[in-house]
Amino acid sequence: MMLNSNINEAIHGDCLDVMKDMADKSVDLIYLDPPFFTKRKHSLSSRDRSSHYSFDDLWACHKTYADFMFSRLFEARRILKDSGSIFIHCDKSANHLLRLIGEDIFGEENFLSEIIWSYKRWSNSANNLTPNHQNILFFSKSEDYKFNKIFTDYSETTNIDQILQKRSRDQHNKSIYAREEDGSLISSDEKKGVPLADVWEIPFLNPKAKERTGYPTQKPILLLERIIEIATDEGDIVLDPFCRSGTTLVAAKMKGRRFIGIDSSIEAIELSKSRLKFPVKTESELLNKGRAAYVNVDEKSLAILTGLDILPVHRNAGIDAILKRNYVSKPVPIRVQREHETLSEAAAKLASAAKKKGALVAFLVATNKTNELIELETNNCIVKIINSPALEINEFIEHAEPNKSFSSNVLTRAG
Repeated sequence: MMLNSNINEAIHGDCLDVMKDMADKSVDLIYLDPPFFTKRKHSLSSRDRSSHYSFDDLWACHKTYADFMFSRLFEARRILKDSGSIFIHCDKSANHLLRLIGEDIFGEENFLSEIIWSYKRWSNSANNLTPNHQNILFFSKSEDYKFNKIFTDYSETTNIDQILQKRSRDQHNKSIYAREEDGSLISSDEKKGVPLADVWEIPFLNPKAKERTGYPTQKPILLLERIIEIATDEGDIVLDPFCRSGTTLVAAKMKGRRFIGIDSSIEAIELSKSRLKFPVKTESELLNKGRAAYVNVDEKSLAILTGLDILPVHRNAGIDAILKRNYVSKPVPIRVQREHETLSEAAAKLASAAKKKGALVAFLVATNKTNELIELETNNCIVKIINSPALEINEFIEHAEPNKSFSSNVLTRAG
């Protein structure tokens, strides 16, 4: 049987063989990111191109894959404690197979959740919906499984009464606000937030993330930390039978858990050991600040552009929007002059940003003209200046001759 010396180690070998040497009921949590039955070879290089990683996900048929997974999940159940849980990572390629195998081995009654890991990620997917999620099947060994509740913030649309007032059930089992005998409302207990749901929005690792190793299918530490927090306490043992780049092991170490990693690739084991020596975790600005923090378009400017078919642009100092239609196959940026900004300042910002995007023409909407001299090279500058409706109307009124009447046709042309 496995000795204590294997704790906090990454072991090279077939996880089936290694698990057979492990004692019964010796592990608190198993997370596995097995082959997904994608029927292709996965490969990727590190950022500096010094290391290249690959693994095969090629199978003769679904039965071969199912047999491979059944034998390993069967062994995983044996070494899992009665209070333990297993999380099986998958996607649409084998989700249905692994769900059935898991229910066969662990029991339908011990299937607890199908977690949806949701993320934003560009894809070249053609004639199909963009794949922006993966699945994690959550099984327990028994009904006495360990589970630590995690609470999240209330939704912005949550009514304050729902937070402050206690709930109960009426004679029809309908949820109602609890009341005292005199009819007064009963305050709720300590406010903890909303229990964690089964859809997790955790950003996918971007190519520039510090923890990025270049290993194909690498998962973010934040994802594994959440799983570990749910199903284990400090000092518990976490096993990853397909440890790949070692993310589970790093997350377990950071959370004060003991760990065991197994992989058939010696390159993956060496990478895991290297990461364990110098753990690096990328903080998610999106999770820390919230998605609303990235919404910084100028609403007043967008209102002026009403009627145009545009895409609002966030986090760009020179562009407010991009026209959905291209001009000579190039983007058409638009900017609205700010209240305390000169026309030349606005034009310079737009010109600089537009050129970086490869635009041939860009439009600046003037909202307040002064008598400044705009030093723009008309032959070379791509910025075209147009007046906002408010500026156009104000200038017309300002320069109109007093007491002069106009026909409706003249006014229409002026507008």
